[in-house]
Amino acid sequence: MSIQETIQNIATQARSAARELLALSPEVKNRVLLNMADELLKHKDSIQQENKKDLAAGEAKGLSSAMLDRLTLSDKVIDSMIVGLKEIAALQDPVGEITEMNKRPNGLMVGRMRIPLGVIGMIYESRPNVTIDSAALCLKAGNAIILRGGSEAIHSNLVLAKIFQDVLTAEGISPYAVQVIPTTDREAVNCMLSLDEQIDLIIPRGGESLIRFVSENSRIPVLKHYKGVCHIFVDESADLEMANTIIFNSKVQRPGVCNSLETVLVHKAVAETYLPIMSKKLQEAGVELRGCVETCSIISGCTPASEEDWYAEYLDLILAVKVVDGLDAAMDHIAQYGSLHTESIITNDYTNAQRFLREVDSSSVMVNASTRFSDGGQYGLGAEIGISTTKLHSYGPMGLKELTTKKFIVYGEGQIRE
Repeated sequence: MSIQETIQNIATQARSAARELLALSPEVKNRVLLNMADELLKHKDSIQQENKKDLAAGEAKGLSSAMLDRLTLSDKVIDSMIVGLKEIAALQDPVGEITEMNKRPNGLMVGRMRIPLGVIGMIYESRPNVTIDSAALCLKAGNAIILRGGSEAIHSNLVLAKIFQDVLTAEGISPYAVQVIPTTDREAVNCMLSLDEQIDLIIPRGGESLIRFVSENSRIPVLKHYKGVCHIFVDESADLEMANTIIFNSKVQRPGVCNSLETVLVHKAVAETYLPIMSKKLQEAGVELRGCVETCSIISGCTPASEEDWYAEYLDLILAVKVVDGLDAAMDHIAQYGSLHTESIITNDYTNAQRFLREVDSSSVMVNASTRFSDGGQYGLGAEIGISTTKLHSYGPMGLKELTTKKFIVYGEGQIRE
């Protein structure tokens, strides 16, 4: 069977499974998720054995430490997958929810019912935990899912999908509701992106080049974010100790992810006081600082920033720093260089906080909080299937409800249109 035929067959099976999922009760879906959590724990050793194959291949290919970190299925990561499954099972099932029911002058009752999107195609790199998070969210929302992970995670993704399919089969549900494309050939992606009659939505997760490739070549609607150039603005009224803690966490805790901090903007009124404090802690942690002229005059060992640095998503222990005249200058900088992902203001000024929340156009905007909280799990979504910086039909971390849409429903009593 050719790659085109293989992908076409997978998509046809997924479409059939999606129809079957429409009839599942919340109780059955939740039972599958809880059983899957048990099976992950039961099969942890075999999962990690397959994951070691991917890690060994990744090291041989020279993958960066950040990429290897995203690839690793440690005990902690598997535990978080188990917790995520249980949290998704505990969420209220949105499918079938009826809202906006109104009576028309002719007596018709017109409302809206929340329904699954249908078949979701996921294209992603590294992070094999995405396989479980995405499959769980899609199942709970009544969607079938086709998963195309990166070649670096093929063994991990296949074993995770096999466990999920076994749980589905045990419940009498089509295993084709969760499928991993078994080939690492890149032609499979192009084939997948052409199947607009079988797949309803494509969600890419990974580097900017992957996401741009998917967006430019897909015949299917794409929900995406290209990169996470996240900012923190330290206002003149900020608690500087709080700012130091938040900035350190945002940059250092896990620098290789899209919600890590990339640029700090500091009000000129506190720059001379705050920048030496901030730089000391960050430089001790191995962070390279790249700053504007004023920043470099205050911080020793700071590299002059280029124009490209303000646009950069480093995904590494590198941080751009700029001194700005105030809130308006900070928001102007974010508007010019930001990626609509996550921005935070550190301030004790209520008016400035409210202006920042209202006027900064990003999918997550925060006050006095780490950018690392920009995450579906942290927002109470149970887990996330991705982050969208496009506004149709979702903006920000995508959880359960973002994997559904609404259709109109009409109750009549024999009315006809005159």
